[in-house]
Amino acid sequence: MISLKERKRILGAGKLKTVWEGEPLLGSIYSEEEIEAAVSVMRVAQEDVTKGFGYSKPTEDFEREFAAYAGTKHAIALNSAGPGLDLAMRFLKLKRGDEVIVPAINFVAAPLAVLGAGGQVVWGEVNPKTLQLDPRDVEKRITPRTRAIFPVHFNGLSAPVDEYLDIARRNPHKRHGPPAVITDAARAVGGEYRGTKIGKKGLMTVFSFHTMKNMVTLGEGGMVTTDDDDAGAYVRSARFYGGATEVWGSSYVMTKVQAAVGSVQLKKLDGFIAARRRLAQARNGMLADVPGLQLPHEPKDCKHSYYLYTCLVPKAWAGEKRDRLMQMMSEVYGVKCLVANPPCYKSRKLLRDHTAGQDLPLSNEIGARLLCLPIHPAMPDKDNEYISAAFIECMEQLRK
Repeated sequence: MISLKERKRILGAGKLKTVWEGEPLLGSIYSEEEIEAAVSVMRVAQEDVTKGFGYSKPTEDFEREFAAYAGTKHAIALNSAGPGLDLAMRFLKLKRGDEVIVPAINFVAAPLAVLGAGGQVVWGEVNPKTLQLDPRDVEKRITPRTRAIFPVHFNGLSAPVDEYLDIARRNPHKRHGPPAVITDAARAVGGEYRGTKIGKKGLMTVFSFHTMKNMVTLGEGGMVTTDDDDAGAYVRSARFYGGATEVWGSSYVMTKVQAAVGSVQLKKLDGFIAARRRLAQARNGMLADVPGLQLPHEPKDCKHSYYLYTCLVPKAWAGEKRDRLMQMMSEVYGVKCLVANPPCYKSRKLLRDHTAGQDLPLSNEIGARLLCLPIHPAMPDKDNEYISAAFIECMEQLRK
């Protein structure tokens, strides 16, 4: 932990010039290379009008490069991660009463995709150490009606996908076989699990390239990876009205300009992740031994991408005192923290009504203790030190 003397030195230098958000509005870094990639696609269209919609090379290149990065047979580019989650659920052809197990500590996109596809959300508890869907809890909640296990790689860390796959194999649906394991990796591109990149394991994985994410494609964008030929053909067809496979579809295509930028960002992704990890590891050292504070956990078989730097305050601080801590960080030190995420049924009435009667005590507690400190690959070391020192100082003040 940073000593009192060192904290005084760091904080005495004055507030940071950058007001860091708990989830910075641009999660990546753009350079002239991305600008040139975007402009070059526009120039091609201007110079040769025959290369309009049908000129798909930038998108094809990006998909091929991303598939190689993830180690998968297929990668299908989309205009956002949300449609990817929707299509993944629609691929299952869920019927009334079909259940999908989803972690309650989560962004609302995944459970809304289940609801939109006609399935029944079954909330799962997370492991309080990793904040990933707890396989032991999945074992308790799986039933003969379970069609899918739908974990999120929460805040940059991989979920234990192999354990879900094992549970699915041991609990087959009587008509459809083992429940599908489909993962939401919107916040976890660039992370690793058991020697593979996130995106390799499970039936499908859905990524986001939204402007806040680890790599970005001009505001929005997404990708679905899979080794399953049927799933790949379905998503590729349904993203443009479903004509190739005669299924329902809409227009979810990624623009060629976005794809060109994505190819550039993908080449830089591992560097972005390395920068995030270096800052996180330095912060872990600075915040070590702060009484009652739980720091992000990285299992030995994972490589955390640290999209968000997620902590849990002491149990006695849940709720009001956690909120006071965040308020102090903002008002006194100019550092914005974030609660990402409380249980979905607390933030959306639609989901609460859909899952009436389901209430998860552990998720409620974790949601009231959780907060995320800002992190970004371009963050200077001195800013990381300031954020850490300010956080310790605020916690010390609240203990008095």
